[in-house]
Amino acid sequence: MELDKAIQSRKSVKKFSKKKPDWRKIIEAIDSARYSPMAGNIFSLKFILVSDKEKIQQLSKASEQEFIADVQYAVVVCSNPSRTLNAYEERGENYLRQQTGAAIQNFLLKLEDFGLATCWIGHFVDDKVKNILKIPKDVNVEAFFPIGYESKAAKTKQKRKIELDRVLFFEEYGKSRIGE
Repeated sequence: MELDKAIQSRKSVKKFSKKKPDWRKIIEAIDSARYSPMAGNIFSLKFILVSDKEKIQQLSKASEQEFIADVQYAVVVCSNPSRTLNAYEERGENYLRQQTGAAIQNFLLKLEDFGLATCWIGHFVDDKVKNILKIPKDVNVEAFFPIGYESKAAKTKQKRKIELDRVLFFEEYGKSRIGE
């Protein structure tokens, strides 16, 4: 799939088919995250591939989102902030957020390229997710992603994206035309 098509067709899916994805494709998608920019080349992210049905059920409960229980796989993204914060102190918090988003976007686009569907889950009880997956206290749970194939019976409509002229300014905030 070409990059523009992957970017434009990626969407959040909450209805999955029973077809089981090839776990190797999920690992390839995780691998693509390694190529995202990292402050000081300090890779702070960790990925947990979950296939245990009971753990997926518990993740569904920890996020209060029942549809997650229907998938065969979930990926939990964590960050260990210590090295980045040691290198950049307070500014490291910003770098951690930026690099996490960049890495996750690579991951999402690669899943889209493989024809796999997901939904970015950011609402969950951190301590519950940490307990389910034995994640250390000093490691942050950034997000998790139920992964499968979109159900053909309930195809998700692509949301209308905001127009470019509403998000693009020239030279300064609020300036909508060149030479204005």
